[in-house]
Amino acid sequence: MHIAYSCLLIAILLPYIWIYFAKFGRSDDGIAKRYNNYAPRAQQAKLEGYRARAVWAHNNAFEALPGFIAAVLVAIQAGVPAPLVNGAAIVFIVARVLHGVCYLADLAWQRSAIWAIGLLALVYLFVQALLHLA
Repeated sequence: MHIAYSCLLIAILLPYIWIYFAKFGRSDDGIAKRYNNYAPRAQQAKLEGYRARAVWAHNNAFEALPGFIAAVLVAIQAGVPAPLVNGAAIVFIVARVLHGVCYLADLAWQRSAIWAIGLLALVYLFVQALLHLA
């Protein structure tokens, strides 16, 4: 089960990877912009291009986090076999990483398709938990 727990840690850290690109990356015109630690939210609101998309990926990663944590913990508590939980957790993490990459690359329909794969991994964990409790 340690794989699923490791995936929880990765999911918790993932939003901070995406925000790095917003704070410290170059703008689309190639000019490095200094990070404003005095008013970071005001600066984020003015970002454009991939740096703005990095903020959106950051926010979306946080939005997906509670559902993933709940799904993994409920599945473990319900006695779902470790290979099923681990497999679904890995699928979710891979989907979330690809989702963020698609956000940065401005690949909208691919991002949506990958988002759906991550959602299906969550649904799978909850369904397996229900089946093991019945």
